[in-house]
Amino acid sequence: MILKEADLVRWGEEVGRSVKPPVFIGLRGELGAGKSVLARAIASGAGVERPMPSPTFNLLFRYPAREEVQVVHLDLYRLRDPEELWELGWEELGSDGEIVLVEWPERAGPHLPEHRWDIRLTPPEPGSKLRIVEVVREGSPPHLTGFPVTIESVT
Repeated sequence: MILKEADLVRWGEEVGRSVKPPVFIGLRGELGAGKSVLARAIASGAGVERPMPSPTFNLLFRYPAREEVQVVHLDLYRLRDPEELWELGWEELGSDGEIVLVEWPERAGPHLPEHRWDIRLTPPEPGSKLRIVEVVREGSPPHLTGFPVTIESVT
């Protein structure tokens, strides 16, 4: 898909409204690709009502969402070694009712869950507002009605 930021936000909100937890969603892309924008949109669609600062320095935040749902937002950018995941309670993530959103999931190395969605974001080219969004299903994660989405306009 090719999306403007406003379309990315609408799409993320639809994903958040439609997802049936537990689900793990990895958000991949270089700095400025839109990972945090998409994480906030998914969380908003899931019912998170409070502001969501970037978890870059704290690594992990939990947010209450709709009834019996919790959004867990992690940013692994500052992780030096995948073995540090255990200090974050990694083995408990993805329990019933959790939507787990992980920025920089590649830093988890071999500890990524077998069943997940990976969303790869490419930042806009200079002078453009369009970004490429690639959605990859790994294993058998729960179906997301927001995937794929029809975007009305990409100009």
